[in-house]
Amino acid sequence: MPSRYRSLTVLFALLLLSATAALAEYGRAEKKQIAELAPEYREWLIIVEHLISDDELETFLGLEKEYQRDAFIRRFWLERDPYPETARNEFKRRWEERVDYARSNFDNLEDDRARLLLLNGAPLRRLVVKCPTRFYPMEVWFYDGSDTVGFQFFLIFVRPGDVGPFRLWYPTDGLERLFNTMFVDRTAPPDLSEIERFCEDGRFIVTAIAWTLNEGRTGFPLILMRIEERPEPPGGEWVATFNAYSTDLPEDAAPLPAELAVQYPGRQQSRTVTQGVLRVPRAEAGTSQLADYRSYNFLLNGEVLREGELFEAFRYKFDLPSGEVQGDTLPMVFQRTLRPGEYTLIVKLEDLNSGKFFRTQQALIVPELDKDLPPPPPADPETARLLREANAAISSGETTLQLIEPHGELHTGYMRLDTLTTGEEFDKVTFFVDGKPVLTKKRPPYSVDVDLGDLPRTRKLRAVGYDEAGEEIASDEILVNASRQRFAVRLVEPRKGRTYTDSLLAEAEVSVPDNGTVERVEFYLNETLLATLYQPPYTQPVVVPPEGEIAYVRAVAYQPDGNSTEDLVFINAPEYLEEVDVQFVELFTTVLDRDKRPVDGLTRESFQVFEDGVQQQILRFEQVKDLPFHAAIMLDVSASMDESLDTVQQAALSFFQNTLTPKDRATLITFNDRPNLAVKFTNEVNSLAGGLAGLKAERGTALYDSLIFTLYYFNGIRGQKAALLLSDGKDEASRFSFDDTLEYARRAGVTLYAIGLKEAAKDGGAKRKLSQLAEETGGRAFFIRDPAELAAIYQTIQEELRSQYLIAYQSSNSTGETSFREVELKVDRSGLEVKTLSGYYP
Repeated sequence: MPSRYRSLTVLFALLLLSATAALAEYGRAEKKQIAELAPEYREWLIIVEHLISDDELETFLGLEKEYQRDAFIRRFWLERDPYPETARNEFKRRWEERVDYARSNFDNLEDDRARLLLLNGAPLRRLVVKCPTRFYPMEVWFYDGSDTVGFQFFLIFVRPGDVGPFRLWYPTDGLERLFNTMFVDRTAPPDLSEIERFCEDGRFIVTAIAWTLNEGRTGFPLILMRIEERPEPPGGEWVATFNAYSTDLPEDAAPLPAELAVQYPGRQQSRTVTQGVLRVPRAEAGTSQLADYRSYNFLLNGEVLREGELFEAFRYKFDLPSGEVQGDTLPMVFQRTLRPGEYTLIVKLEDLNSGKFFRTQQALIVPELDKDLPPPPPADPETARLLREANAAISSGETTLQLIEPHGELHTGYMRLDTLTTGEEFDKVTFFVDGKPVLTKKRPPYSVDVDLGDLPRTRKLRAVGYDEAGEEIASDEILVNASRQRFAVRLVEPRKGRTYTDSLLAEAEVSVPDNGTVERVEFYLNETLLATLYQPPYTQPVVVPPEGEIAYVRAVAYQPDGNSTEDLVFINAPEYLEEVDVQFVELFTTVLDRDKRPVDGLTRESFQVFEDGVQQQILRFEQVKDLPFHAAIMLDVSASMDESLDTVQQAALSFFQNTLTPKDRATLITFNDRPNLAVKFTNEVNSLAGGLAGLKAERGTALYDSLIFTLYYFNGIRGQKAALLLSDGKDEASRFSFDDTLEYARRAGVTLYAIGLKEAAKDGGAKRKLSQLAEETGGRAFFIRDPAELAAIYQTIQEELRSQYLIAYQSSNSTGETSFREVELKVDRSGLEVKTLSGYYP
């Protein structure tokens, strides 16, 4: 083995074992279960062997009904569809095309050629080696980039002993594994020069072998990690959700007396609102009790079948406070929107306190409602009374207003804002920017030019349509320059200032990060949890308090990892009641001693917080050792980084390997004359390692543009956030200035650690600017001449991220001013340095 890559042997072996373990090799027990499936399901599992995760396979094999398996397969492909809004599933089509290619060229999908073709696509050139007696059967593939990498690479496949499937050749296998030892001298080292003399296309073969060996010096293990990695399974917990929606009863389930009534209270465009009301005798229900609080708690799973196939599944959880329930029965309301037609509805209701179950299956004939006629009244008078107002709020869908999302990101300056409207009731449309009206238009087209300013700040844009009486009839709201990582919920209904007498139809809209999912949405009346919805549409009828009582509706959305966001709207509040925007400020703080080491053991009393010179009351204090964080590694890959790039890659990889825990997320952003999102936020070290592979140093340096791009990418993420910037030069090609970048950094709430390398460590202006950016955001700046020092710096940063104080206060500034507020954090011990953000924009 050449010495130039011997030092990477251990790393290579670990990565190889990791990649091999990741393959979906079905075990003996799984193969037995698969053999019992119908032929079409066995065939499907062969096709997706290198795609399906362990959780997905376990769930699929546990399904008992064919309509459930069919629904699982549809959902499996849908979760991987990059453009679910289109009719064609590009991922599924591309994967099936590769399966057909592999089968037609390799007979089956069992050898490494099929596996690597499925993962990377067809090579640009595929050479079947023709070299009689010299080699075992061998193929050389050349890629000019693939789905997973953007650079050129070779793959060499060999069938040792001329038996069995082809296997990928790794440089650690040695050249001997390529040569047929029956026809070459076993005592002499393999001679590559013989290949050019005796083999057809010998120069191409030698080039491929040499490239594979030489890449060991600059990260061949990382390249293999990237090209052997299976496509990342869909984000979120869709498998657990699918499994939890089952309507099958457990064995020996105790029966729960209940009744289900179905009614059709309204229409939404071409769909009919189908409303189910479940009633359970109060005397038959169990209760939970926590201190003095008692409640009834139920879990509802439902399935809607159409023509024998699963049309949709839904899930609700109901929590009914015992002191607020009137009458002898417990009502639970759920809604779905279905097109007119014939369906089968299956409902399973579980009493979480008694362990009893109710299950029913009934045919539905969903009517087509006439928009000019009122819907049929519900058969139950009490339900009709309670839900009359909520059902009256169901929109027909004939009058709508939609803001058109602008294309691209990082919008600045003037931007055209257009809308789509339906219906004839509009008298005017008013546009708002950050809650302030900017223009009212009396006739279509309803559009406006808005000034977003010089920096790509997040702006809330809202359009409201009114009829001739001045009543709001439709509205929409979007956020411009909100990162794709944003997670937010908005209550569309109820509306501020509107009066509700008996009930209302609460409706929430949720925005999730790229590849993210919503685990559930909870609806509260005041602080009482009423219902939990696990799938859209997020609408729920709510019975309001008696007239004169002030209340609020709250919607809380959760992601599978526990991250949450909420929105609140007061209902029936008097005009003089002001909703104050309370500014809750969180300071993630590092305290260093004279040797720049983190200081532990300080107490709440050790700190004082000042905002614009006014002391604030500390409401939360905690020393956190392992607080989850989001971190961005920013790597300069401009031309001047060429000699340092290998060391930089290894140092970044070590940071990912040594720092990330399952709750953390990291992203890799490379930049030269423009930023590039190499790897999205993830906790998968393999994906981050793959992003480090194949980097090439070229072109100039757009430092400020890349910083703003990175900080923008953090938009919408809560909690501890840090950006680790590495650059060896000053800015050369940015559209934004240093002052722009400094202001944007102040707004972002992201701690910046700046590492100046080589020239950046000698240039006084560059050092001063990087230091100011770090100081203003609560981070630190490091300046080094030798890239070998990087590992120690990353270790220092890791220790600081893992040893911080979380100090939070509620700002006493209620003026509503939006100018920069300076924050000063003092500690009562001399010789200590406090690192936290210098201020914030409310």
